[in-house]
Amino acid sequence: MNYDIIVIGSGPGGYVTAIRAAQLGFKTAIIEKENLGGICLNWGCIPTKALLKSAHVFNYLKHAEDYGLNKVENPGFDFSKVIQRSRGVASKMSGGISFLMKKNKIDVIMGTATVKAGKKVTVVDAEGKSTEYSGTNIIIATGARSRELPNLPQDGKKVIGYRQALSLPEQPKSMIVVGSGAIGIEFADFYNAMGTKVTVVEFLPNIVPLEDEEVSKHVEKSLKKSGIEIMTNASVESVDTSGNGVKASVKTATGNITLEADILLSAVGIASNVEGIGLEAVGIKTEKGKVLVNEWYETSVPGYYAIGDIIPTQALAHVASAEGITCVEKIKGLHVEAIDYGNIPGCTYCHPEIASVGLTEKQAKEKGYEIKVGKFPFSASGKATANGDVDGFIKVIFDAKYGEWLGCHMVGDGVTDMIAEAVVARKLETTGHEVLKSIHPHPTISEAVMEAVAAAYGEVIHI
Repeated sequence: MNYDIIVIGSGPGGYVTAIRAAQLGFKTAIIEKENLGGICLNWGCIPTKALLKSAHVFNYLKHAEDYGLNKVENPGFDFSKVIQRSRGVASKMSGGISFLMKKNKIDVIMGTATVKAGKKVTVVDAEGKSTEYSGTNIIIATGARSRELPNLPQDGKKVIGYRQALSLPEQPKSMIVVGSGAIGIEFADFYNAMGTKVTVVEFLPNIVPLEDEEVSKHVEKSLKKSGIEIMTNASVESVDTSGNGVKASVKTATGNITLEADILLSAVGIASNVEGIGLEAVGIKTEKGKVLVNEWYETSVPGYYAIGDIIPTQALAHVASAEGITCVEKIKGLHVEAIDYGNIPGCTYCHPEIASVGLTEKQAKEKGYEIKVGKFPFSASGKATANGDVDGFIKVIFDAKYGEWLGCHMVGDGVTDMIAEAVVARKLETTGHEVLKSIHPHPTISEAVMEAVAAAYGEVIHI
């Protein structure tokens, strides 16, 4: 019942933290109230990608003739089987986490945890039995859930969050998606590709509002072309679910309108799981729904740490994992470098995909940089042309004075697998000329990165 490290939550923050702790020789336990892998593996990152893959394959079937293949007459699908496949992928990944826990000799404790003073944790299991554990270090990684707005209460049937969107019993004929961040846009893309009439309502002037403005505008154009209706500078004021479907009153720049659909997906962000876990009783400080930590993730109470979606950093799976590793390595006494939150990649898996890292063009100018900007369209890429998908471009931003790679913004097929080049290059403080002298293979999609850099320096070859 006594451990060196107790991790609360088994998402990508928690389970990675536990594994690294075990590797470092700590006696480790992990507590999970539902399924190993947390939201990401079970109800987020992984199952959504499985759904999007089904949509991608379905799209290929509809365009077989574009590749010289015989036309597929009336390509169809079984929606329940598409959902079933997604759930199967999630289940397999969760099972993989169970294997990793056993491999690393980590004790898995199932139940709902509450932190106590004196570095103790109480866990109540499914039968209601309460057990107390103690740990020299307690790491809280309880993650987040779908955020609910007062005017958009989720009933789980007509007004839903991402969790219900992953397991609907039948495909809706029409859907309103409120919010155009990664979650909203990915679901909008999936359901639209499968034949649902989708309308996206975004409060801000641009969809995927954290992205570079050129990327946002390009993605909006592409999604509209695919059949998605997009309303920006608009907000849902109220929802009526008394009838068969949903009626949403939407405030726009030109007045109020009413949208009707079978279902409304609220994708207006996430809320951290900080309630009901004992933070107040222990004296752990929070602010605006987030746990306050130092650069090594220690809370206001020594011996208690927090990582992932419950602290004020980017709410991304890979960020949570990195924070957990940094946290336990610091506890071990290793020489640790603090995470550079300016070099965190972000990805959205719609079609075309979006990937970015660093400053947008607007941010670079606001910071006072004199910049060099280069763009390379996939329409000029041999590999993209051969693939039959030339939608998108790569945009790079460099400091004109010292050659520092300030930002990289990608939109197109497969770019989420390419952004790591920019992340590593920026970490190594690579200059634009060093990228140009790093020979990229041909024909590949990745050589478009080199071409975009060449464009920034007036040396581009293929446009």
